[in-house]
Amino acid sequence: MALQCGIVGLPNVGKSTLFNALTSGKALAANYPFATKDPNVGMITVPDVRLDKLAELVNPQRTLPTSVEIVDIAGLIKGASQGEGLGNQFLANIREVDAIVHVVRCFDDDNVVHVDGNVNPVRDKEIIDLELGLKDLETVEKRLEKVARAAKVGSKDDLKALETLTLVKKHLESGQAARKLLPELDEDGRYLVVKELALLTSKPTLYVCNVDEGSMLTGNAHAEALKAAVAGENAQVILICAGIEAQIAEMETLEERAEFLEMMGLTEPGKNILIRACYSLLNLITYFTAGEKEVRAWTVRKGAKAPEAAGVIHSDFEKGFIRAEVIKYQDFITYGSEPKVKEAGKMAVEGKEYVVTDGDIMHFRFNV
Repeated sequence: MALQCGIVGLPNVGKSTLFNALTSGKALAANYPFATKDPNVGMITVPDVRLDKLAELVNPQRTLPTSVEIVDIAGLIKGASQGEGLGNQFLANIREVDAIVHVVRCFDDDNVVHVDGNVNPVRDKEIIDLELGLKDLETVEKRLEKVARAAKVGSKDDLKALETLTLVKKHLESGQAARKLLPELDEDGRYLVVKELALLTSKPTLYVCNVDEGSMLTGNAHAEALKAAVAGENAQVILICAGIEAQIAEMETLEERAEFLEMMGLTEPGKNILIRACYSLLNLITYFTAGEKEVRAWTVRKGAKAPEAAGVIHSDFEKGFIRAEVIKYQDFITYGSEPKVKEAGKMAVEGKEYVVTDGDIMHFRFNV
């Protein structure tokens, strides 16, 4: 699934350093604003211990994890909604992604320039919120003009759209993100806001506190201030030290990384936490296929039914779907192989209405 998380933030907050650590990419990470002008794109694999355990039991010829696309977007400044800095480019790029990873600087370092002179994560967050909100307001007002004219004729759909747009406009004018309003809208209203208008503030958001090395485990005052500021947004906040992640990414062997993590008091790289958070942010789950040739993780949206999951592998699987043979992950681990699972009567045969659950091991029967 070609789903994207976009890394955003003010200039010099650590976006490109984090992107490089996530993707082993070569985005320019420099100590001055707008070092990144064009978006850098990379694929990141989603770490999943279940895949490793399945591979140990099946011993396939190859093992393939699932992935998410990550985009490093140019930094934004005040006035971006009016085209300041790289504003228009930034806003166009962010409109294309499915979810936002908002990196906020939560460390003090006189050697790293801050575009606004000093470190203040709450102010930095509000600058981006304001610019995205202003752009969304402009989008809504333009659509409102067209819909208001059409609604005079009395079309039921136009009247409904007029009502929804008016509500969204008031919400944005109050300084709130569109995503906070989504639960109050019906399905048609959510579609209008998310799909048709592609409002920037409607996108699910993860806040990443880029902290110093000493604050990776405990956090600091900057991070606590940001957490308090986003408490009502239903958004996740995680701590990462982008500099440490960059060091880990440069290590050549797993042994080196393991020793370094132990020395730092970490159980895993922060990038693993961030990648899993991105995956969750996009409302995705994983199912597996397991055979001698390949053990593979597949991405599907939460709530998807069996034919849709089959279509992720190949469109013909969905078109000609007959049934799905499903083994629960824990049952496979308990019994150790597919034949033993079948002997224990733990393999289910499911039809078109089966809703896939995270961790299902599936084999599809189809006829084209």
